[in-house]
Amino acid sequence: MGPEERERVVASLPGEVTWDEMAMPEGDKHFRAKVRTLDVLEGYFSHQRRRVYLGAELPIYYPGERRFAPDLLAVLDVETHEREKWVVSHEGKGLDWVLEVHVGGDRKKDAEYNVERYARLGIPEYFIYDRARERLEGYRLPEPGARRYERMKTNQGRYTSEVLGLELEVVGAQLQVWAGNALLLESGELVARMKEKLEEVQQRVDEEARLRAEEARQREKAERRIAELTAELERLQHREE
Repeated sequence: MGPEERERVVASLPGEVTWDEMAMPEGDKHFRAKVRTLDVLEGYFSHQRRRVYLGAELPIYYPGERRFAPDLLAVLDVETHEREKWVVSHEGKGLDWVLEVHVGGDRKKDAEYNVERYARLGIPEYFIYDRARERLEGYRLPEPGARRYERMKTNQGRYTSEVLGLELEVVGAQLQVWAGNALLLESGELVARMKEKLEEVQQRVDEEARLRAEEARQREKAERRIAELTAELERLQHREE
């Protein structure tokens, strides 16, 4: 198959999954957890030198496998342009990291079937964010070529993603992502923080301006007093002459 024919075949593949292939809609808890985590990761990797493609519910095609669409995915060292689908044979690379968000219903798909399937496909890391229990689970292939996951252990409540170079944990009702000691924030949180800092800086500027204006008034008052005393001294000296 030549390059042009291969492109036609890839373009003909559906860019969406069917209702039978999709999980049942799970509402705001599912949507917001997914979107927030994607936003945090996109914000972080947009400032990194390494190219990381991030996608959400993208149809995935592995050779000889039924297509699927994970909630979140990451692939390292590839072009980050927008895609309608990920075709492994076309891209030349499979997924490196997957996160599934589970809210309700049968957990077997995420916690059993996908654990077996993603390991068999050679996806190095797989995380399950269980919003019903507010709990995170992590799985990792122990070595290249392995096809069975080992369950990750936490370090002070955090899971280390070797693929992303980040740490993940659930705090309250939120999945948090850490880069070292820095908590990564979503764009809305960053805007709010920037507004707070801007207000703080503006308050300092206003206070400094007020202090400078007060100093100027005090200086003018002192200069007037010096001028008055100088004039009075000159009058006294003239009287003595």
